[in-house]
Amino acid sequence: TIDRITSFAIEERDSVYLGIDLGTSAVKAVVTAEDGTIQAESSADLSVSRPNPKYSEQDPSAWLIAVDNAVAQLSAYSHRIRAIGLSGQMHGAVLLDRRDRVLRPAILWNDGRAETECKELESRVELLKITGNCAMPGFTAPKLLWVKKHEPDIFASVVKVLLPKDYVRLALTGTYASDMSDASGSLWLDVGNRSWSEEILAACDLGPAHMPELFEGSDVTGVLTEECASKWSMDRVPVVGGAGDQAAGAVGAGAVAPGRGTISLGTSGVIFIPDFQFKPYPEGGVHAFCHALPGAWHQMAVMLSAASCLSWATKLLGYESEGALVAAVEIADRMPNSTFFLPYLSGERTPHNDPNALGAFVGLNHDTDRISLAYAVLEGVALAFRDCTDSLHQAGTTLDRLNVIGGGSQSLYWGRLLASAMGLSLTYREDAAVGPALGAARLAILGTTGKSVNEVCGESPVASEVDPDPSLAELLNDRFAAFRDLYSQLRGSFPKLIDASSH
Repeated sequence: TIDRITSFAIEERDSVYLGIDLGTSAVKAVVTAEDGTIQAESSADLSVSRPNPKYSEQDPSAWLIAVDNAVAQLSAYSHRIRAIGLSGQMHGAVLLDRRDRVLRPAILWNDGRAETECKELESRVELLKITGNCAMPGFTAPKLLWVKKHEPDIFASVVKVLLPKDYVRLALTGTYASDMSDASGSLWLDVGNRSWSEEILAACDLGPAHMPELFEGSDVTGVLTEECASKWSMDRVPVVGGAGDQAAGAVGAGAVAPGRGTISLGTSGVIFIPDFQFKPYPEGGVHAFCHALPGAWHQMAVMLSAASCLSWATKLLGYESEGALVAAVEIADRMPNSTFFLPYLSGERTPHNDPNALGAFVGLNHDTDRISLAYAVLEGVALAFRDCTDSLHQAGTTLDRLNVIGGGSQSLYWGRLLASAMGLSLTYREDAAVGPALGAARLAILGTTGKSVNEVCGESPVASEVDPDPSLAELLNDRFAAFRDLYSQLRGSFPKLIDASSH
């Protein structure tokens, strides 16, 4: 690895680095200088297909089109780009035949169809002992068992299984490669030893040959093909391993050592705590994965719907934008009322590990209006994050302050609710909304310049800080008990409601 990195090191004052993040709702790209400062950014939208209850899929060809569109917007920098880093939505299953043709739409991270297959996998192999993580439908391994059972002809044609960003890498470089952080979420990785588990692969009727080669996030995994370099008007620059979106977002936010945690307000909601030790806590639905840097791991509490709840409510309630919804709630400045919102629009992971969980408004009356519902959505996500922090505390994790990243980082009003619900201080930093794409660019810098992690992965300047409001925290603490009770009461009804909707 050191030899490969050294061979690609380029000393040039005007060199810039490209980070590409394959998200669920959009591809985002950034160009950074060698010191990590952002020079430009772009995005291209994506859509999700939900053909059946609990299904969530995308066409991988749409990813490549969106990547091309995002990179084309940065064409003024093309001739100066010296390396590329990749980030992407985790857990997705891209199935390829022997000619690298996609066999079916990619099954995404928030797909909940493989609940039964999780139980089957856990009965076949000691998952907790090997991975430190319990099986969840969103992970990749149960998806392959589902395909084997329900689409046997497709499974029989599978030659390679790639994660979303690694399919993009294949298109850019022609190489099959993945990084440790993204591979951790497949449930095929021996996370403590940072290697594929042949035992778990065999339990899915797969083998190491079906998997890409593993790299650390800053390792060089290949170079742009001549075709791609020509299309983008670039040199044949190196492409590094990159990271799953949460690890990449943490690198972008400087969360590369203990004490530098992040809270991500993207499509999903994630609390990310880096460490230099592997510390699993599957009992509370906490993920324990490899970080994007060598010798580092992290704990992660994950809720499947965060800012996506806000996007959903914006359309449902007729607001022009998410910002307009938040502004309306803030101006109204109402105290919480009888209305609660359960934010389980795609099931839930931490702490419930419940793919059948559904969203719900509870406590409506004649006085309920769209402001009441909008507030309930913001509060419901905040209370679900409280669930996440409680699980992390139970895992022995110390939390006092988190850096906020993701699209939801632009609202300090929501931050006040979040901080008060969780009992944690939040730091908003410049470039917080860029997140994973910035982290991917930083990994490209690390992999090709010889610079140290401390030189490249610093925390951005503070833009704002939000501390818990004592009176609001007390109120939300009381409401949290009711929030948890509502989930407990409704949990048994969720599968029946799903079954009813499928008939």
